Amino acid sequence: MRITVLGAAGMVGSRVVAEAARRGHEPVAVHRRAPSDTSPTAVVADANDPDRMTELFASTDAVVAATRPAPGHEPTLVTTTTTLLDAAAKTGTRILVVGGAAPLRVPGDPDRIVLDSPEYVPPEYRAIAAASAAQLDACRPHPADWVYLSPPALLEPGARTGHYRRGTTTLIAAADGTSHVSAEDLAVAILDELENPGADRHFTVGY
Repeated sequence: MRITVLGAAGMVGSRVVAEAARRGHEPVAVHRRAPSDTSPTAVVADANDPDRMTELFASTDAVVAATRPAPGHEPTLVTTTTTLLDAAAKTGTRILVVGGAAPLRVPGDPDRIVLDSPEYVPPEYRAIAAASAAQLDACRPHPADWVYLSPPALLEPGARTGHYRRGTTTLIAAADGTSHVSAEDLAVAILDELENPGADRHFTVGY
């Protein structure tokens, strides 16, 4: 499978590229700026350029959108995501959007979402959390063949165990309330979804 990965230099995107290669797929790593490596599958392109995205998506089997705006530019996340969804719709390409935990329901309190839960979203992360909630809202009515993945509350580099729990719209948390997964295992979940698509358009994973 040829898989185009937007945000390939980031924590999630770089691990998706590695996991795809590990499984024998052909990842196309899309970078905003020229990468330091000289991989023949690395390309430079702007995720906000609709014509370039359409060109790239036309020759791919699946897209992983793992872009993240720079601090202070969080509102651009919706615009960028919409550009990618438009390109995916035009080419008929399935797109997996790596979003945020913000729109998930809090375990045991289904009337509350993670965005409004300070125990999961400290004030310094509220702007990007709000942007990810708006990102899912932008996906919902879009005609593209999309799926939205909400990571758990804590996502950071770690070990690749190959194991995780999968859920839908409620945050996956341990008995003590902690919610996390390694970026490596998030990449495992992403490739699992691309290889064997589930029935849910919005899903989450965690330990």
